[in-house]
Amino acid sequence: MSNTDLPQALHPKGWKPASGYSNGMVASGPMVFVGGQIGWNADQVFESSDFVEQSRQALRNVVDVVAEAGGSPETIVRLVWYVTDKREYTARLKEVGAAYRSVMGKHFPAMTLVEVSGLLEGAAKVEIEATAVLSGSGKSAASMRLDTSAATAIP
Repeated sequence: MSNTDLPQALHPKGWKPASGYSNGMVASGPMVFVGGQIGWNADQVFESSDFVEQSRQALRNVVDVVAEAGGSPETIVRLVWYVTDKREYTARLKEVGAAYRSVMGKHFPAMTLVEVSGLLEGAAKVEIEATAVLSGSGKSAASMRLDTSAATAIP
């Protein structure tokens, strides 16, 4: 994928530069919608109760889902973070930033962060949703092996 195929950040003229995120992104191509990912591993086990480590793992999970469709961190155009404690997020922002860059590199899509009173999984401290645009380079829906057996119905 060439750099011209990648999503591009939008920065309105005269606005102060955004730090750690983009105000908007422009992209075209097949879209990938990633449901909320939390800080557990592929076996749905939390390896850490630490906020920063859960954030790193949730981002890894997002990237893994995007990669399943043929994308990469650079194809992610939007992240929505749900955190249970915004004070911990802001107090540990440098650590969160380092964890973010270890997974996402220096790619900063449009982002929103929302504090919530709790998440469905009680041990989760962060949940991250994502949208990616593959710019025509990803797998086509027809060529993907859709694993419907992995989906479970809500009881």
